[in-house]
Amino acid sequence: MPKKHIAVVMGGYSSEYEISLQSGAIVCEFLNKDKYYVYAVHIKTEGWFYTSENGKQHPINKSDFSFDTGDQIVRPDAVFNTVHGTPGEDGYLQAYFELLGIPQTSAGYYQAALSFNKRDCLSVLKNFGIKCAKSHYINKGTSVDINEIIKTLGLPCFVKPNRAGSSFGISKVHRQEELLPAIEKAFDEDNEILIETALIGVEVSVGVYTQQGTVMALPATEIVSENDFFDYEAKYLGKSQEITPARISEEATHRVQEEAIKIYQLLNMKGVCRSDFILQNEVPYFIEINTNPGLSKESIVPKQVRETGMSLTEFFDIIVEHTLTKN
Repeated sequence: MPKKHIAVVMGGYSSEYEISLQSGAIVCEFLNKDKYYVYAVHIKTEGWFYTSENGKQHPINKSDFSFDTGDQIVRPDAVFNTVHGTPGEDGYLQAYFELLGIPQTSAGYYQAALSFNKRDCLSVLKNFGIKCAKSHYINKGTSVDINEIIKTLGLPCFVKPNRAGSSFGISKVHRQEELLPAIEKAFDEDNEILIETALIGVEVSVGVYTQQGTVMALPATEIVSENDFFDYEAKYLGKSQEITPARISEEATHRVQEEAIKIYQLLNMKGVCRSDFILQNEVPYFIEINTNPGLSKESIVPKQVRETGMSLTEFFDIIVEHTLTKN
């Protein structure tokens, strides 16, 4: 079988740009070079470029996503999407590639847009009986009743931008006077915010993927943050322990994996997703799903993959093969 041309798309227009570059670099490093020609494609505000190994930038022709390597014109057979945030995790790139007929590894455009909007995603899943924290929504410019929010949700609570990742703009609020500054901080990231009751329990994250038509869960990871919650520092600057497998009972592990698979199927996901939960009395409460989870060396999914005994090369191959055969 001839080698396929795979573009690994990374970067984007959000605060997660640098983190996405780390994820993309790992995918480029570990994709099987015997099976695939691998191209690093950087999505930047100033343009889209294939970046060769010597660092030279070759502009992407956006009319068909082709590029000139200097030796040939390449139009990729598939895209490995590692853009966190906009435009790779919120549906824009997914819709673009669908219009061009180029398969890509992550969720479809509607599924990406829905899951990227935390409150819309929660609204859908609650109707299917998925347990979630109590929540309250605010749009920029609308009035805020601090007393009513605290009466409804209690303290502590979390204030989150509705459409952002990597914990940018999130605050954990313990006292009433902290709530308004936390809301203003979240509005710096998005004009819609979500306030949720802070659940008390064990934070657990589960990767889910599809292999030959079967939806599979990776081992659960327990997250123990040195900070007040799993914020940016905890995620990327070593201020947390990420323990795989999670130190929870076999029954709780099975329950949270089944819940992660159920959510993946309810939302009609594909590729690899990662769902985050709080286990409260061993019952999983859903927090959010990431359709382009981090794949850097510090990220959770690669640790879960290694725990199964698979190499990242084997795992990425499963994701690419599924993408190529499904389309």
